Amino acid sequence: MMRARLLVVGLVLCTPGVAAAETSLGAALPLYTIAPFGLMLLAIALLPLSVPEWWDHNRNKAIVAALCGGPVALYLLLGWGAAGAAELLHTARDYGSFLALLGALFVITSGIYIEGSLSGTPLMNTALLALGALLASVIGTTGASVLLIRPLLRANESRVNRVHLVVFFIFIVSNCGGLLTPLGDPPLFLGFLNGVPFTWTLRLWPEWLMANGILLVVANVWDQVVLDREERARPGSQLEQVMEHVPLRVRGSLNVVFLLAIIAIAYASGSGIGAGGRAWPFGIQEGLMVAVAAGSYLTTAELYHTQNRFHFGPIIEVAVLFAGIFATMGPALLILNARGAELGLHAPWQFFWASGGLSSFLDNAPTYLTFAATAAGLQGVVAEGRYLADFLHLGAVAEELLRAVSVGSVCMGANSYIGNGPNFMVKAIAEHHGIRMPSFFGYMAYSVGILIPIFVLMTVVFFR
Repeated sequence: MMRARLLVVGLVLCTPGVAAAETSLGAALPLYTIAPFGLMLLAIALLPLSVPEWWDHNRNKAIVAALCGGPVALYLLLGWGAAGAAELLHTARDYGSFLALLGALFVITSGIYIEGSLSGTPLMNTALLALGALLASVIGTTGASVLLIRPLLRANESRVNRVHLVVFFIFIVSNCGGLLTPLGDPPLFLGFLNGVPFTWTLRLWPEWLMANGILLVVANVWDQVVLDREERARPGSQLEQVMEHVPLRVRGSLNVVFLLAIIAIAYASGSGIGAGGRAWPFGIQEGLMVAVAAGSYLTTAELYHTQNRFHFGPIIEVAVLFAGIFATMGPALLILNARGAELGLHAPWQFFWASGGLSSFLDNAPTYLTFAATAAGLQGVVAEGRYLADFLHLGAVAEELLRAVSVGSVCMGANSYIGNGPNFMVKAIAEHHGIRMPSFFGYMAYSVGILIPIFVLMTVVFFR
């Protein structure tokens, strides 16, 4: 997984036009270096609306990612010498770890075929979302999303309006459900790597219950209204059609073993098993995950992949887009970390909204690290090694700040398609099943209308 690269990245040794005085890279970078990241976000938001056919090709996404990320990489490498090269190396490793985990979970869970279908009634759809909220904390938001999105879509194939189901699926299964364990979502796993005890996140169950409980109720009511509308608009009984189902059977069960292997690798790496309690060097965890994914792909019957409509398109799209995001977001994170004290963040509610706001548009894992380090710095804890363990030992104030950062980073990753890796993956799978998903801003209309009031309520209850 991603390594902490926060606070002091290196000394600026050979920077044209900059004195040789010691300073952190984030403190020295000019603000205009954030511009490519803004352009990358605008491209993701606007190009699907303005040139949808052109944007559909992953090759063209790669061109945009290279045009935005390439100048940043060259600027850091040529303009900032050793410090810039170190930042690029950290970013490359972060990206490799991120993609290895997501790719492995995508391949393995795509080899598990749930034969038959559930009935597509509002009650059963809500039950499937509730199951996803539980599984997300056990096999990760990516694993739960890939495993359950196809059964949800099959159960509702006879229905015309299914977009809302996918949106609530992203809210619950791809994000808010992964709040209870370090395996649930990358930010919490990074916290585990940096010293947060494995069972500490179980303390977040009140926030998990509130967010997912309200979302499940709203999803059920929304689905009832949509189905009733279809009943009136279409001939025949829509309820009878969606209640038709075939008994469920799980095929490709060997992949459950591969899935458990990924979980074991992630746990062992973070716990430092075999490495004296230190996190494994980069490449070991990633290589093992790739090997396990390859074993899954080669041993899974082609029939199960065909029945799941499996292909590498969704993970390639995620890989291409997040290559651009990772390449361009480095300066933004460094500047925020170095100058975070200037933001005046002190109270838990401020950290909740600050970490959540950035997690809506940045990948939520490095955002978590940035604000966790900022919170630790307020208490005089240096962001080195397993520093979050020392931070939590300071008592209730430190714990409240880390709770706010954890919940904000995980839950508000649902606010946009780019807030968390599984969001785009689920969107791509739904579109390959013929569902016309909302645009970038169309999706945000759902999140602003549904999620933001929930987060305001959570602020009042938990983070005052």
